Amino acid sequence: QVQLVESGGGLVQAGDSLRLSCAASRRTFSFATMAWFRQVPGQEREFVAGIIWRYGYTYYGDSVKGRFSISRDVGRVIVYLQMNSLNPDDTAVYYCAASTSTDYLTPAKYDYWGQGTQVTVSS
Repeated sequence: QVQLVESGGGLVQAGDSLRLSCAASRRTFSFATMAWFRQVPGQEREFVAGIIWRYGYTYYGDSVKGRFSISRDVGRVIVYLQMNSLNPDDTAVYYCAASTSTDYLTPAKYDYWGQGTQVTVSS
């Protein structure tokens, strides 16, 4: 069993930046895709960014393109989400996820999820 542990959330003001990290508990963990999703109470989980682990291909949700950047540390099995120009609409719980599939958009394709980290952006 693998655990994903997120860190880096918090309370910031509009225009600020944050970097989230997600570390896998086991470095021999085999997967194809890691991604970040976010969720606001009462709404569906939204795809934020994903990375195809082997090749480093990256994908972004429309609402974060140009502001957020996903990256990885292959050796340490950590995925990062750099969030710039944050605005109140980015307020959500952010989840890290890992999948053996390259279907990065579909939450149901992900096998492992972190516990979530709260990001709150004040206006």
